[in-house]
Amino acid sequence: QVQLVESGGGLVQAGGSLRLSCVASGRTYSIDHMGWFRQAPGKEREFVAALRWSGGSTYYATSVKGRFLISGDSAKSTVSLQMNSLIPEDTAVYYCAASRVGLGIYSKPSYDYWGQGTQVTVSS
Repeated sequence: QVQLVESGGGLVQAGGSLRLSCVASGRTYSIDHMGWFRQAPGKEREFVAALRWSGGSTYYATSVKGRFLISGDSAKSTVSLQMNSLIPEDTAVYYCAASRVGLGIYSKPSYDYWGQGTQVTVSS
Protein backbone atom coordinates (compact mmCIF):
# COMPACT_ATOMS: atom_id res chain seq x y z
CA GLN A 1 0.00 0.00 0.00
CA VAL A 2 0.97 3.60 -0.58
CA GLN A 3 -0.30 6.57 1.39
CA LEU A 4 -0.37 10.07 -0.08
CA VAL A 5 -0.66 13.32 1.84
CA GLU A 6 -1.15 16.67 0.09
CA SER A 7 -0.52 20.14 1.42
CA GLY A 8 -0.42 23.71 0.17
CA GLY A 9 -3.94 24.55 -0.95
CA GLY A 10 -5.62 27.83 -0.14
CA LEU A 11 -7.26 31.00 -1.40
CA VAL A 12 -5.52 33.21 -3.93
CA GLN A 13 -6.49 36.05 -6.24
CA ALA A 14 -6.55 35.61 -9.98
CA GLY A 15 -3.06 35.98 -11.39
CA GLY A 16 -1.46 34.67 -8.23
CA SER A 17 0.48 31.51 -7.49
CA LEU A 18 0.23 28.50 -5.22
CA ARG A 19 2.42 25.47 -4.68
CA LEU A 20 0.99 22.07 -3.81
CA SER A 21 3.09 19.29 -2.35
CA CYS A 22 2.50 15.58 -1.92
CA VAL A 23 4.46 13.06 0.10
CA ALA A 24 4.16 9.32 -0.51
CA SER A 25 4.87 6.69 2.12
CA GLY A 26 4.64 2.92 2.30
CA ARG A 27 5.56 0.78 -0.71
CA THR A 28 6.81 3.71 -2.75
CA TYR A 29 9.19 1.46 -4.72
CA SER A 30 6.14 0.24 -6.63
CA ILE A 31 5.33 3.68 -8.04
CA ASP A 32 5.88 4.30 -11.75
CA HIS A 33 4.51 7.83 -11.88
CA MET A 34 2.72 10.37 -9.73
CA GLY A 35 0.27 13.01 -10.79
CA TRP A 36 -2.31 15.61 -9.90
CA PHE A 37 -5.98 15.60 -10.70
CA ARG A 38 -8.64 18.15 -9.80
CA GLN A 39 -12.36 18.15 -9.32
CA ALA A 40 -14.54 21.23 -9.43
CA PRO A 41 -18.08 21.22 -7.99
CA GLY A 42 -20.45 19.34 -10.26
CA LYS A 43 -17.69 18.20 -12.59
CA GLU A 44 -15.71 15.05 -13.23
CA ARG A 45 -12.27 14.62 -11.74
CA GLU A 46 -9.80 15.60 -14.45
CA PHE A 47 -6.12 15.11 -15.15
CA VAL A 48 -3.82 18.07 -14.46
CA ALA A 49 -0.20 16.90 -14.61
CA ALA A 50 2.02 13.87 -14.04
CA LEU A 51 5.66 12.99 -13.58
CA ARG A 52 7.21 9.64 -14.45
CA TRP A 53 9.97 8.68 -12.04
CA SER A 54 12.06 6.83 -14.61
CA GLY A 55 13.39 9.40 -17.04
CA GLY A 56 11.57 12.32 -15.48
CA SER A 57 9.05 12.83 -18.30
CA THR A 58 6.27 15.28 -17.51
CA TYR A 59 2.73 15.48 -18.84
CA TYR A 60 0.20 18.31 -18.68
CA ALA A 61 -3.40 18.97 -19.47
CA THR A 62 -3.80 21.53 -22.23
CA SER A 63 -5.63 23.88 -19.88
CA VAL A 64 -2.63 24.25 -17.55
CA LYS A 65 0.32 23.89 -19.92
CA GLY A 66 2.63 26.87 -19.61
CA ARG A 67 1.15 27.91 -16.25
CA PHE A 68 1.70 24.87 -14.03
CA LEU A 69 4.95 23.02 -13.40
CA ILE A 70 5.21 19.54 -11.87
CA SER A 71 8.42 18.45 -10.19
CA GLY A 72 9.47 15.73 -7.82
CA ASP A 73 12.11 13.73 -6.07
CA SER A 74 11.79 9.97 -6.41
CA ALA A 75 14.33 9.38 -3.64
CA LYS A 76 12.12 11.32 -1.22
CA SER A 77 8.87 10.17 -2.83
CA THR A 78 7.60 13.72 -3.16
CA VAL A 79 5.91 15.56 -5.98
CA SER A 80 4.98 19.23 -6.21
CA LEU A 81 2.79 21.31 -8.44
CA GLN A 82 3.73 24.96 -8.91
CA MET A 83 0.66 26.81 -10.14
CA ASN A 84 1.16 30.25 -11.68
CA SER A 85 -1.14 32.74 -13.39
CA LEU A 86 -4.10 31.17 -11.66
CA ILE A 87 -7.58 31.83 -12.99
CA PRO A 88 -10.99 31.28 -11.34
CA GLU A 89 -11.49 28.20 -13.52
CA ASP A 90 -8.62 26.54 -11.63
CA THR A 91 -10.78 26.45 -8.49
CA ALA A 92 -11.17 22.83 -7.44
CA VAL A 93 -10.11 20.18 -4.98
CA TYR A 94 -6.71 18.97 -6.09
CA TYR A 95 -5.76 15.32 -5.58
CA CYS A 96 -2.35 13.71 -5.61
CA ALA A 97 -2.30 10.26 -7.20
CA ALA A 98 0.19 7.46 -7.78
CA SER A 99 0.26 4.66 -10.29
CA ARG A 100 2.12 1.36 -10.36
CA VAL A 101 1.77 0.83 -14.08
CA GLY A 102 3.43 2.64 -16.95
CA LEU A 103 0.33 3.13 -19.08
CA GLY A 104 -2.58 5.50 -18.85
CA ILE A 105 -0.78 8.59 -17.64
CA TYR A 106 -3.82 10.78 -18.38
CA SER A 107 -6.38 8.24 -17.24
CA LYS A 108 -7.93 8.34 -13.77
CA PRO A 109 -8.61 4.56 -13.59
CA SER A 110 -4.91 3.77 -14.06
CA TYR A 111 -4.00 5.38 -10.74
CA ASP A 112 -3.94 3.07 -7.73
CA TYR A 113 -3.56 5.45 -4.83
CA TRP A 114 -5.11 8.79 -4.00
CA GLY A 115 -4.61 11.51 -1.42
CA GLN A 116 -7.41 13.12 0.51
CA GLY A 117 -7.40 16.28 -1.60
CA THR A 118 -6.64 19.92 -0.92
CA GLN A 119 -8.86 22.88 -1.80
CA VAL A 120 -7.63 25.56 -4.18
CA THR A 121 -9.84 28.62 -4.58
CA VAL A 122 -9.04 31.40 -7.04
CA SER A 123 -11.01 34.60 -6.62
CA SER A 124 -11.67 36.98 -9.50
